[in-house]
Amino acid sequence: MDESTKHLLDATSIFTAVGTMLSWLPHLASLFTIVWLGIRIYETKTVQKLVKGKPKVAKVEPRKPQASSNRVKK
Repeated sequence: MDESTKHLLDATSIFTAVGTMLSWLPHLASLFTIVWLGIRIYETKTVQKLVKGKPKVAKVEPRKPQASSNRVKK
């Protein structure tokens, strides 16, 4: 769905929400509005960060010293 369609549906859902609060529209319309706004809120970057959480950092083990191959044998 392109952005202009999303904006149009957002405006329609907000109008529906206000109309529902003023008892202009039936309860079914309010249900659809609540579902649509919930989906739009869930899609936001902020909510997605909260849902996914912080990435876990892998524990790095310290390296063990190894013998150097640059030693001169006597």
